[in-house]
Amino acid sequence: MIQDKPDKGRRQNRKATEPPLFQGRRAPVADNPGHDQTGARIRVVIEGVQPEIDCGRFPAKRVVGDHVTVEADIFTDGHDALAARLLYRAEHQSEWRETAMEPLVNDRWRGVFQVTELTDYHYTVQAWVDRFMSWRQGFSKKVAAKQDVALELVEGAELVGEAARRATGTDAEMLAGYAAALRSSDADAGRKAVDDELAALMSTYSEHRWPAIYEKELRVAVDRQKAEFSSWYEMFPRSCAAEPGRHGTLQDYTARLPYVAEMGFDVLYVPPLHPIGRSFRKGKNGALTTSPDDVGSPWAIGSEEGGHKSIHPRLGTLADFKQLLAKANEHNIEIALDIAFQCTPDHSYVKEHPEWFRKRADGSIQYAENPPKKYQDIYPIDFETHDWQALWEELKSVMLFWCEQGVRIFRVDNPHTKAFRFWEWAIAEVKKDHPGTLFLAEAFTRPKVMYRLAKLGFSQSYTYFTWRNTKRELTQYFTELTRTEVAEFFRPNLWPNTPDILPEYLQYGGRPAFMARLILAAMLGANYGIYGPAFELAVNAPREPGSEEYLDSEKYQIKQWNIESPESLRGLIARVNRIRKANPALHRNHSLRFYPVDNEDIICFGKQTNDRNNVILVVVNLDPHHTQSGWVELELADLGLDPAQPFQMHDLLTDARYLWHGARNYLSLDPNVVPAHVFRVRHGLRREQDFDYFM
Repeated sequence: MIQDKPDKGRRQNRKATEPPLFQGRRAPVADNPGHDQTGARIRVVIEGVQPEIDCGRFPAKRVVGDHVTVEADIFTDGHDALAARLLYRAEHQSEWRETAMEPLVNDRWRGVFQVTELTDYHYTVQAWVDRFMSWRQGFSKKVAAKQDVALELVEGAELVGEAARRATGTDAEMLAGYAAALRSSDADAGRKAVDDELAALMSTYSEHRWPAIYEKELRVAVDRQKAEFSSWYEMFPRSCAAEPGRHGTLQDYTARLPYVAEMGFDVLYVPPLHPIGRSFRKGKNGALTTSPDDVGSPWAIGSEEGGHKSIHPRLGTLADFKQLLAKANEHNIEIALDIAFQCTPDHSYVKEHPEWFRKRADGSIQYAENPPKKYQDIYPIDFETHDWQALWEELKSVMLFWCEQGVRIFRVDNPHTKAFRFWEWAIAEVKKDHPGTLFLAEAFTRPKVMYRLAKLGFSQSYTYFTWRNTKRELTQYFTELTRTEVAEFFRPNLWPNTPDILPEYLQYGGRPAFMARLILAAMLGANYGIYGPAFELAVNAPREPGSEEYLDSEKYQIKQWNIESPESLRGLIARVNRIRKANPALHRNHSLRFYPVDNEDIICFGKQTNDRNNVILVVVNLDPHHTQSGWVELELADLGLDPAQPFQMHDLLTDARYLWHGARNYLSLDPNVVPAHVFRVRHGLRREQDFDYFM
């Protein structure tokens, strides 16, 4: 049996300390002997830098291989020309790398760098008055005005000569030649002065005199690719037994992996697999009275058999868990383990560390409540305890323990009920030793709290998608998630159902509602998940009218699922996941756009790759009861389409092909057949034989 004891060894020496209020550093001073430390002669202003999360308090987020686009407002007094560069480095690097920034409009500048390592990156912006380009602009204007430019040529020659002395090799020789040409009375000197080759050389060797440097050093937190794109499936191990009524094991769970892989999921989320307490154990449907065969809630963690570092003995052993990880890897599936930092009255923490829990006036420990709900079988942890350092260290050791077994994804239960500073510290500590670890925040709470958790380090986050049903609600919400600053730090993971949530739309919409919500979740979000087999079997009976709890919830009992049912949606789910994997446009959220439809029950949206080689258009009937039709209006230029040419729409769900003309096109969707189109847009067709379609 694995005992719940704090880790011994080198990590125990890494004392828990609260994260500082501000972790950013001042930007570097330019390595230039002419830099004015007082700033008196610095004329350039740098402001409005983006991305910059909460004034630089938190990092933006990217995945390995991404390009980071940085923009800033850069300007100066007068009419001098400017030059700007983006400075960046990986966390472990001491030297800055640089790339030129280009002017856009209205004093806005842009630069781009690529993140190639699984670490934090730092970046800032530097700009200065470009003396050569300022001279070149003035020179060109005087030439155009047919003014005498003899002195200007001498001044230009001095600037080029100074650059020649800074250069080496062939570049130095070329610059010296240009300087000599400008000093000469050669009739060709004026053309030489505005030569593009000279401008390119001077951009490299001009003096960066009195540069301005942005006052903050900003950060980008880089995760592995799965943080950006993943398909999750949740399944209870104890309900995987082949024989009715038997408590499933991790070996049974492992045997179910081909079923999960067949549907195309790459993350299998395991609810807590720890021993379950006996005290105040909940019965079927959350009843307060129990029978001897009631198995309790997996989230009621801790008994005499162990706690957060133990496996429920009826599920198996640590060796069985490692076998699960190995077999899952063979199916290209990662195991995501639930982290629920809460205890039953039977947990060893309660006996050994009663100071980690909040006391009521009568001296009893406060159990969890969400009125009118009461969770007598769960004691929440008190993060205001005077013994907070020991508490933090112990909870960190739980995550590190499972990392050492091979887990690299954690789904964290109710992180919003734990201290913000703890999560910032703990996630950073885990990533020091295991930088590829991902954390999904299960926090259905107020928006600012959800966003704060994402800023603190959670890789992905549950969302309000579960309750956004109308076109207006979906459009507004996903515009916020993908078209505002939120997209820089918050990665949504969309779930149409969970063991806790059977939304009203699924209760009353029947099978068509399940199909529609699957397609919406999988296409709107690069990360999505379902709780199964309840989802693919379209289980929609609530515990009572008005409740989002399932009748005979799997949280409190073992379920026997008929996964071979001919009514299962597993075939559709598999097709949807194949579409997702085959189309890079669906691997990101940044390109999401909504398009008008003259019917409020039909929503239309699209995604595309930057090069527009992969363009996906999705149309969904939001009414699960009736056929709906309408006219879709596309922005053809936005989709890379020629308005003078027809284009083919290949429905990846049904394999049907349609020929569309122009921006407005008609469609009709029967929810009882397939409530959606997922079109791959084919453009650039010119000849009749190019069109492969049928109606």
